[in-house]
Amino acid sequence: MSALAVVETPSGKDAIAEGLLDLLKPAVQQLDLHVHAVRESQVELREHIDNLASELCRINEDQKVALDLDPYVKKLLSARRRVVLVNNILQNAQERLRRLNHNVAKETARRKTMLETAGVFTPRSPSK
Repeated sequence: MSALAVVETPSGKDAIAEGLLDLLKPAVQQLDLHVHAVRESQVELREHIDNLASELCRINEDQKVALDLDPYVKKLLSARRRVVLVNNILQNAQERLRRLNHNVAKETARRKTMLETAGVFTPRSPSK
């Protein structure tokens, strides 16, 4: 009977671990999708800022009356730098999420294999 209890305890822990992994995997995948969408919008925003900055420079050059648009161009370039910084942070976070998702899938597969193996070998050798 004690050998049977030893076999049941790890299986129960494995079932809980597998349940947790199954619970976390969709959340990680959803978060990864959101990070990807934000990164795409950051790239689009950076392109718009670049276009606006070049357009302001062109307008400034074409004006007969001297308008000082340089402070606005500098603000746009500063905003662009911040967007690039945020994009880099998001890229690093997405890479960590991708690795976490990969590890969750790998661990889930390993635990399923372990459970299947334990299910096959349990009746034959209760000492394990």
